[in-house]
Amino acid sequence: MFRIVKRLHLDKKFHFKVSFSTYSFTDYFKGFEKVEAVKRIFGEKTDEVLHNLRIEFTPLGGYMGVNGLNGHLIVNPNYLKSGDRLDVYLDVIHELVHIRQFMEGTQLFASNYSYVERPTEIEAYRYAVEEARRLGQSDERILEYLQTSWMSYEDLKKLARTLNVKCN
Repeated sequence: MFRIVKRLHLDKKFHFKVSFSTYSFTDYFKGFEKVEAVKRIFGEKTDEVLHNLRIEFTPLGGYMGVNGLNGHLIVNPNYLKSGDRLDVYLDVIHELVHIRQFMEGTQLFASNYSYVERPTEIEAYRYAVEEARRLGQSDERILEYLQTSWMSYEDLKKLARTLNVKCN
């Protein structure tokens, strides 16, 4: 699937260092340039985009996201260390869609939509769900992936319906 090639050491020095530094995406994630879903996201520019993409590691909050100011991928190193490997992989796919959206000038965090109705989120989740299906994941497992702490069960059902994921 993919490899995280550098081990992250969560000591005080690391926390201090990452708050002021960025790192190359391709130094930490190998093989994404070969993933068909990623090639569909970036097309002919896949290698260039991934080579130039920067990561900001921060232990504060969440899992992954996109810095709305500079388009860097924000990653919580604790999530890389302890998160489910499939979830991490699908989250990278999801966030790469947001990277492309950012590069196109799309407003990522449009407040006139709820989270599960936001077009940028639907598109990003659609890529992640398609990749999960390609890997043979069941609707039950995909639903588990979609569920987040900030999403109500009703919102989860709404998102699942939008993405054609069966929700019992």
